[in-house]
Amino acid sequence: MFHPYVREATFLVEEGASVAAVDKSLYDFGMAMGPLATLDLAGLDVGWRIRKEYRHLEKPGIRQPFAGDRLCEIGRFGQKTVAGWYKYDSNRVATHDPQVASWLKQWATESGIEQREIQPGEIVDRCIYALVNEGARILQDGYALRAGDIDIIYINGYGFPAYRGGPMWYADSVGLKNVYERVSEFHRSHGELWEPAPLLKQLATEGKTFADFDKQKAS
Repeated sequence: MFHPYVREATFLVEEGASVAAVDKSLYDFGMAMGPLATLDLAGLDVGWRIRKEYRHLEKPGIRQPFAGDRLCEIGRFGQKTVAGWYKYDSNRVATHDPQVASWLKQWATESGIEQREIQPGEIVDRCIYALVNEGARILQDGYALRAGDIDIIYINGYGFPAYRGGPMWYADSVGLKNVYERVSEFHRSHGELWEPAPLLKQLATEGKTFADFDKQKAS
C-alpha cells in the first residue's frame, strides 16, 4: 500500500505541486510526516534499487514516477547524503531546496508533462485514496483478513492519524460511494494505475462499508 501512496506524491510534484506543498497537505491531514520527507528519512536509494531490479515487470506504456530516480542518479539519497527532496544541515533539519523545484520543472518539460497549480484537496485525495484503493485489493486477494487490520498497521506503523481511524475507516467515514467516484475520476484522468479495485466498486455499489466487509468475514 505504501508504494501507491508515494507514487502519487511523486507524480504530484512532477505535475507542478511543490515538494513542500505535498508534504504540508498530508501533514495537515494528520500524517506524522509528509511522504517525501518520509522517503528522505528512509533513503531514496532503497526504493530506487528495488525499482531497477523489477523494472522488467512494469507494463509498457504505463506512466511511472521518475523524479526520485533522477535525484538518486545525482547522489541525493536523502538525509544520509544531506540532500534528497530537501537539503539537510548537520542536525538533519530540512530546508526547501530551490534547485529541486528547478529540476522538477526541467524534467517535466523533457517528459512532456504539463505542470499546473494543484490544490491541497487533490493532493490529499490522490495520496490517501491510492492507499484505500490498494487496501481494497489486498482485502480482496486475501493478503489481509480485515480492513481493521490494515487500519491498525497504518496507525501504529505508518503514522496515519489515529483520530481518522486508519485509511479504510476513513474511507468509510467519507462514504465509499464518494471514494469510488473520486477514484473513478482519477482513473479517467490518470489512467490504468487508478483502476478502481473490484471490492471498492462492489461495496460502493451496494451501499456498504469496509466495516460491513469485516462483519461478513466474522460471521
